[in-house]
Amino acid sequence: MLASVTLCPTLTAQAPPVLSLEQAQQIALRNHPKIAAAELTAQASGFQVREARSAYFPTVSGNVTGVGTEHGSVLSAGAVTTSSIYSRQSTGVVLNQLITDFGRTADLTKSAKLRNESENQNVTNTRAQLLVTVQQAYYRALAAQSVLKVAQATLSLRRVTLRQVTALAQSALRSTVDVSFAQVNESQAELDLFHAENDAIASHSELSAAMGYDHDQPFSLNDEPLPAPLNPNVDALIQEADRERPDLAALRLNQEALDRYADAEKDLRNPTISLGAVAGVAPVRDPRLPESYSGAGVNVSIPVLNGGLFKARREEAEARAAAAAKDVQDLSIQVARDVRVAWLNANDAFRRLDVTARMEAQANESLRLAQARYDAALGSIVELNTAQLNQTAAQIAAASAKYDYLSARAALDYTIGLLR
Repeated sequence: MLASVTLCPTLTAQAPPVLSLEQAQQIALRNHPKIAAAELTAQASGFQVREARSAYFPTVSGNVTGVGTEHGSVLSAGAVTTSSIYSRQSTGVVLNQLITDFGRTADLTKSAKLRNESENQNVTNTRAQLLVTVQQAYYRALAAQSVLKVAQATLSLRRVTLRQVTALAQSALRSTVDVSFAQVNESQAELDLFHAENDAIASHSELSAAMGYDHDQPFSLNDEPLPAPLNPNVDALIQEADRERPDLAALRLNQEALDRYADAEKDLRNPTISLGAVAGVAPVRDPRLPESYSGAGVNVSIPVLNGGLFKARREEAEARAAAAAKDVQDLSIQVARDVRVAWLNANDAFRRLDVTARMEAQANESLRLAQARYDAALGSIVELNTAQLNQTAAQIAAASAKYDYLSARAALDYTIGLLR
């Protein structure tokens, strides 16, 4: 097999650039909109931390007020007033500062931080999903190109056989039935070639899409070496996946965030102590009013009755946190299953490497013997055709076995959490 293969849907005068697997992955990480979407979502969750933390800081607002009243008015409907209502035009500022809410803001801030960390883990998981998609598309493209080479060689061989059988039939050394069998084999090889060409172009399109392109890119692919042998200890791989899987880490962080949010909802039953201050001037005012004003005070808000609202919010938050804990447990079970299945698939693909190599060698030898028997008029065209079909099947299996194993190893790496 060649060190690199050209993968391009159309023939071009200039050789396409060579693309390694690492380059394909880096292009995908730069180009694919999934990465940008995940990063922007994580960035948005970071602002929620600032939103929750803002309760620690004072709020200052400016006011401009104009009031016209009947002289001597002291009350207005719809509100309880404790001072007279005066005509005035005034400006001023109002300051409010939270003194303490007994941990609610702290819990809300911590919950927001944990959600942000969870979103960052989702970014890592999105990268891992994209990387394994690119790897498997890359290996499928290499496999399709290898099968295409087999199909081209098979058609060439079938055409040679057809010419030989036709010449023998014209010399009355073979019957026209042999010619018909050879023609059928040639047509079948031609159909297989069409199918292989279509698969090669389709796999090229899949790889281009996985890299974030909306159109096919011409390039050549470097062949990839076989990775290190499989770790035979599946339980150790499961433990590693439990530590490294970003989606599992994201779910755990989300559970912690919901736990802290439940604590914050529980803190609603506590009082809230805040400081308020006002200051300003009244350039146009009733003569009985001073030109400037200021004041400050401390307010303690104590929840007493609210129709069970705070209790319902706390119970809802606790139920959601409990459900999130079960989601973590469920995903842990799925991860353990996925690692075992991926390991078995990779091990099965590795075992097929040796078998397909031996099968190809045996099929080549069988074809050689069948061709010799046919040339010596000891074998039939059916025997020769069977040997040719067996050789083609063995060559395709051998050509695909390596890339099936590489693809299975990529899936195993993803399930363990090694792709970042």
